[in-house]
Amino acid sequence: MQGGALPPEEELKATVLQLRETVLQQKETIGSQREAIRELTGKLSRCEGADGKSAAGAWKNEVGKGKDTMGDLPRDPAQVIEQLSRTMQTLKDRLESLEHQLRANVSYAALPSDLREMLQRRLGDLERQLLSKVAELEDEKSLLHNETSAHRQKTETALNALLERVSELEKGNSAFKSPDEFKVSLPLRTNYLYGKIKKTLPELYAFTVCLWLRSSASPGIGTPFSYAVPGQANEIVLIEWGNNPIELLINDKVAQLPLFISDGKWHHICITWTTRDGMWEAFQDGEKLGTGENLAPWHPIKPGGVLILGQEQDTVGGRFDATQAFVGEMSQFNIWDRVLRAEDIMNIANCSINMPGNIIPWVDNNVDVFGGATKWPVETCEERLLDL
Repeated sequence: MQGGALPPEEELKATVLQLRETVLQQKETIGSQREAIRELTGKLSRCEGADGKSAAGAWKNEVGKGKDTMGDLPRDPAQVIEQLSRTMQTLKDRLESLEHQLRANVSYAALPSDLREMLQRRLGDLERQLLSKVAELEDEKSLLHNETSAHRQKTETALNALLERVSELEKGNSAFKSPDEFKVSLPLRTNYLYGKIKKTLPELYAFTVCLWLRSSASPGIGTPFSYAVPGQANEIVLIEWGNNPIELLINDKVAQLPLFISDGKWHHICITWTTRDGMWEAFQDGEKLGTGENLAPWHPIKPGGVLILGQEQDTVGGRFDATQAFVGEMSQFNIWDRVLRAEDIMNIANCSINMPGNIIPWVDNNVDVFGGATKWPVETCEERLLDL
């Protein structure tokens, strides 16, 4: 030994002891950092489970008043994981530095082979442990980020749906006491005032159409409603044009109806039709005034068309003719996919029952108006009866 230097074996032992102490410190550091991550995750869960701003306030109070067990770790979870990763890299760098110092100060050739292998094994084990911890921390960082993003997206979706529902309810309650207690007013004979039913029809082999209407237009009340499909603009039309009688068109085939409603009073109109033999019925104020057959027999009503109130369509949804426009008011326009019994029609007309159409019900959010057509609260059914 020269200058009091330790023999190589003693230097190696000292180095191994130092490495062991470093490993123990590293394990303690990882343990404390994992505890910090668990604490942060718990706080995040409590924050997410709370309600809106109150949860945010409770989080701030907890951070401001409670004991800070996180030390100097940042409170953002992504920053926490990044800092832990940096700590792991620092420990690995220190280990490599110790290994380089050992190689510089000690001749490996002078060491016993079994001691040299043991040292290499210890160094390899420590490096694998460090890499494993860094990988675990990266996985936890990714998982925490994904869970936070998914929870935020789910919360935003639920809030948006709730806001839309509230808006619909506010809109629905703003004008009418009930969604069906309104009428559409079409005061002028033009080609731009009309209403549109948002829903369309399925394929039908029978139907009943009922509505309340009031008109004193002359000559003819015009077109209370029309249904057009691609290839057939006159799939279903109810029209009184000029001095002609009221007509029902099915697939451009015509039947004249014995209805008389242009006296400026409210009237309840129902029309039934079935593809079987093309049979039809016409009711006014609950009474059957006419019936017939051979109106577009065996022709199913085509689906997916456009249903317009107040105008006759020459193309699907357009090309209105002012001379065929309806002038007046209408309400309770309902369509069923079957022929209603005469008893049911009478009960609807005399206000004994309220029976919405199972295909097209009369509800505010299913009817749009255009060109100056308006919606107004409608008289009660009993008031309309008194007007007959």
